[in-house]
Amino acid sequence: MDDQQLTWYAIAAKQGDREAAAAFVRGTQRQVRQLLRHLTDRHHADDLTQDCYVRAFSSLASFRGQASARSWLLAIARRVAADHLRRRRRRPQQADCVDWQSAAERVQPLQPAMSESYALRVALGELDADRREAFVLTQVLGLSYEETARVCGCRIGTVRSRVARARSDLAEHLRDDAPAPRADPGG
Repeated sequence: MDDQQLTWYAIAAKQGDREAAAAFVRGTQRQVRQLLRHLTDRHHADDLTQDCYVRAFSSLASFRGQASARSWLLAIARRVAADHLRRRRRRPQQADCVDWQSAAERVQPLQPAMSESYALRVALGELDADRREAFVLTQVLGLSYEETARVCGCRIGTVRSRVARARSDLAEHLRDDAPAPRADPGG
C-alpha cells in the first residue's frame, strides 16, 4: 500500500470511517511491529505495537496530513520505543526473569542459516540506537532517506551518515565473528 493511500485512510479514519481505520492498521502493522522489534526486542514488540496504535488513534484528530501517515505513525512508534527503553532502565531487572529462548539459542548448535540470522540480529542489537534506527527504517522497512529523516526528526545527511556507519559497524562485527576458514585437508 502506498503512502498516499495510507494517508487517505488515516484522514478517513479521523472522520470516523472504521473500515479506513482497519485498512490503515493492516497497511502499516507489519512495519510498525518490525521497527519496534528492532528498536526494543521481539518479546515486547506486540505490546508496543498495540501501544503505538492506541497513541496514534488517540491523537488522530491532530493529524493534518502534512507528512505521510506512515512517517507520522513510525515517528509515534519511535517515541513508544524510547518510552519503553526509558521505563526499562528505571525499573530494576528481576533476577528470575530469564529469556529462555535466547538462552537455548546460545547453547544449542545452530544450522548455518539460523546462525547467520542470529549473528545479524545480535550485530543489529549492538549498534548505536540512532544508527540501528536509521538502518532498520531504510534497509529493513524500505523507507526513503527523506521519510526516515522525518520519522527521526533529523536532516537527510544525518540519516545517510547513520546508515553508512551502521553498515560499516555491521560489516566489522560480522567479520570479527566469522569463523576462521578451515584448512583444505586435500590440498
